[in-house]
Amino acid sequence: MSQLAIYNFGFLVGLVLVQAFLVVGFVRCLLRFRRPLIADAEAPKAAVVLALRGGDPFLVDCLRGLLTQDYPCYDIHVVVDHVDDPAHRIVQDVLNSEQPDNLYLQFLTAPLETCSLKCSSVVQAIRSLDASYEFVAQIDADTIAHPTWLRELATALQDESVGAATGNRWYMPDRLSWGALVRYAWNAAAVVQMYCYRIAWGGTLAVKTKVFRETDVLDKWSHAFCEDTMLFAVLKRAGLRVAFVPSLMMVNREDCDIHGFFYWVRRQMLTARLYHPAWPAVVGHGLITTLGPVATLALACFGVVNQDNSALAWSVAGLLVYQLGVVAMMPPMEWAVRRIVRHRSEPVNWLSAWGMVKVLLAIPLTQSVYATALASALWLTRVDWRNATYDVRGSWKIRLHEYRPYQPVESEGNTLSL
Repeated sequence: MSQLAIYNFGFLVGLVLVQAFLVVGFVRCLLRFRRPLIADAEAPKAAVVLALRGGDPFLVDCLRGLLTQDYPCYDIHVVVDHVDDPAHRIVQDVLNSEQPDNLYLQFLTAPLETCSLKCSSVVQAIRSLDASYEFVAQIDADTIAHPTWLRELATALQDESVGAATGNRWYMPDRLSWGALVRYAWNAAAVVQMYCYRIAWGGTLAVKTKVFRETDVLDKWSHAFCEDTMLFAVLKRAGLRVAFVPSLMMVNREDCDIHGFFYWVRRQMLTARLYHPAWPAVVGHGLITTLGPVATLALACFGVVNQDNSALAWSVAGLLVYQLGVVAMMPPMEWAVRRIVRHRSEPVNWLSAWGMVKVLLAIPLTQSVYATALASALWLTRVDWRNATYDVRGSWKIRLHEYRPYQPVESEGNTLSL
């Protein structure tokens, strides 16, 4: 058994080295975030689409960020799920106070039963645009756009080989709850996979309008659960690619609880299962990173029970190397993201000394919750998302149950954007 423990130790070391190699590549990309931005004279006309269902806690900041973009020619198209939706009042208050001439409010007029309500709203907004727009930028209500957000997307789209440009999320929660720290730890690993697999993120996403004209992406969105994850495959068939824009690591400061995180991350895994060709690799990574430490713990227990000190020592060493290796990968990513965020003059000092200790303690919890969510997503056929229930029978076999306007839940607090 001690020989098996030695082999397992080598396996864990190799696993850490592979993950470290991927993290180094991602960090190198983040460090090269500065690039000349497109000039006003070359800036194509843009439409920004914001689909809303529910009054997100940072919606006002999101809208004000969009209204203060340093970009010469753009319009904002907000689609609110229903006239009685809590988001309607928030948007109307901003319209009344700011009186912008480039923000257009519409309501979801005919929710499709064959896709998610978000996809319905996005498709409705894009189909209402005239031919003068050269790209469409999507943003989520929990994303606060800095002044050059739209210009950075437009700059990335200058490349003829690029069909879509995307950023990604990074969490710096104001409150260091266990749920928020688990989400932070999970996301730190997830963004590396999204970068490697070229998975787009709908919270900051720009697509050239020629993609809508020359592909069937709008039809696919009309029969899909999400709009972003599938873009890699759609663009690849069209000879185009998704470009990651490192300067668009967008900070989310919301809190969440463990319960909310579980259902959110399970939904993220469901979208990967349905729409991304790298899903087997995602599952494989999840299995390896879960079963490796579990098997090591089992070997350690065997060593204790059978007084096999060699097996126990190698197993404990393996667990320490693996967990410390995972922990060591996070500071370089945090530092690289902070450079980007600090360049935008946004606050970055969110993690206290006690918070760092809590992050270390949250990592094993993150691994456990993620493994459970991943296993659940493998066979998930019904999912609830913002008071709407969907049957999921396949990638293009989505069925919305009876439409109902959004009703806030008292216990949601500031976790609503999950």
